[in-house]
Order: sequence, then C-alpha cells, then structure tokens
Amino acid sequence: MDPQVLSAATETCQTIARNIERAIVGKHEVVVDAVTALLAQGHILIEDVPGVGKTLLANALARSIGGEFKRIQFTADLLPSDITGVNVLTPDHHFTFRRGPLFCNVLLADEINRGTPRTQSSLLEAMEELQATVDGTRHELMHPFMVVATQNPIELEGTYPLPFAELDRFIVRLRIGYLSPEQERDMVRLRQADRPVDRIEPVLPREDLEHLQKLVTDVTITDALVDYAVSIVHRTRNSELLDHGASPRGTLDLVRFSQATALLAGRDYVLPDDIKRAAPPVLAHRVIVKRGTRRGPLDMDEFIDELVESIPVPI
Repeated sequence: MDPQVLSAATETCQTIARNIERAIVGKHEVVVDAVTALLAQGHILIEDVPGVGKTLLANALARSIGGEFKRIQFTADLLPSDITGVNVLTPDHHFTFRRGPLFCNVLLADEINRGTPRTQSSLLEAMEELQATVDGTRHELMHPFMVVATQNPIELEGTYPLPFAELDRFIVRLRIGYLSPEQERDMVRLRQADRPVDRIEPVLPREDLEHLQKLVTDVTITDALVDYAVSIVHRTRNSELLDHGASPRGTLDLVRFSQATALLAGRDYVLPDDIKRAAPPVLAHRVIVKRGTRRGPLDMDEFIDELVESIPVPI
C-alpha cells in the first residue's frame, strides 16, 4: 500500500474516533472498536445497562460519516413491516413501496431482545445481504449500512433471547460500562449547555467511507497469521467448557477486524497482537457455554483471552 494513502487513511479513521469522543467521554477503546467495526463493514451489538451512552454512540458514529441515522425501539408488538416497510395502495390503484426505517446508513435497534423472533428475523437478510425482500420484491439498502443493536442484560422479563444465528451476524459485542467519578464530572460539565452530539459535524463523506473499507481488505495478513486466527476459532470448537464454538463467519470477521485494527494503527500489515486484541469482542458472543460450568456469559471475554494465550504465537 502506498505510504501516503496509508497515512491519509489512518488519519481519517483517527479523526472519526476523535470526533465521536466529543460526545462520548472516557470510552476511547469502545469508540475505537466501533470505528474499527465500521471499517470492517460489520454490525455492532452493545450489551449494557441503560444510560451509559449506547444510543449516543450510534448517533455520533452516523453523524461523523454524514450518514442517515434512524432508531427503532423494539417492543413485543413490533412487526417486521414496521422495520422493512410495506406496499401501500395509492389512489390510482397501484401499489407503491413505503420504505421503513431499515433504509438508512446507521440503524439503532434499541433493546432488540424485546422484539419477537419473527421481528428480529427481519434484520437477518439486511445484515448479511444488504437487501430487504418485501412481498417477493428485493430492495437494496443504502451504502454503507450498519446495525447497532442494544440489549439490557439485567431486565430479562418479556424478552426474547437473540438466536445463535442472529448473534453470529454481529462482528463485535461491546460493553460501554460506567465512568470513573472524574470522567462523570467531565460529562456533567460537557452537557450543561446543550447536547454535545448536536455539535458533531461530518468529518468524512459517506461516499469516501467505501474507499476506506476497501483499503481494509488490502491490509496484508500472512499465511501464518491466517493459520493463527483459524487455530483460535478451532480451539473454541474443541474446548471442553463450550457446547458450541465460533462459526466460519467468526473466522472471517476475526481476520477482517484485525485488518481494520492494523489500518487504524497506521500499518498495512497485521500483527499477532491485532488478532489477540480482536478475539474477545469478535468471538465471545459466538460461543455457548456448557451447562453446569462456572463460566457465565458475562466473563466470556476473559475466557477467550485465556484461550488465545494457550495458543503459540507464530514467529
């Protein structure tokens, strides 16, 4: 990759992250992971308690790329057509397609696990194939397209757990977490006058984002590191603590997220540390713990870290 192209791409990616941090206080790593997922053309699942900035992160991300942002509050009575859209009969007796909120650049699926499985499934085709089929007609989505879904891990009454196949379509699962007292004080001061997200201006035309996403695929990853990523995923499938390991899609996402991590760091080649850093957020939500083990779903990041450390790093 040309050094000037690489330098410009890295600076642009870092500018996006800094722009988002004008609204998100004290969560640099979460912001970097969100930008990395965007570069890797993936979708994000944010699992955390209310009020930590999940909606704010999605909105700031969309504003930074000049993208159209839409939000859907998932509830038990939400229908698939409320997401994809519906054909409407016009006065001249013709059907016209009225697009749903799915047709945007960044879609926030808030509390996605409160929607019924049928409603949740309306996102699967969009997340994988970037299209929606309504009454037998396929409608192409906007480019770029990203789903940022949230779920509350505490209040589980009236919720529908996300199917394994749906979880597998998210490139990463993130947790934002609480702020330190000092950071929370800074947040209060920042929001005294207005909403910081309203001051965020686009730093990258969304048309140029596709060029950055293409550069991610040009980042070099050696055969030895591909084997390293494959070994990590296969170890999840052979672990005695797990019923199910990560899928082949997980391997592809691990490699792509590692390539995006390298680009954000200013390199056109992947290091073993890129794969190590990518493994917990990319793989932790793709595995199922065996019943009766002491491992719970909330410490799977640590488990993936331990698993990665047990595999020799290629020289």
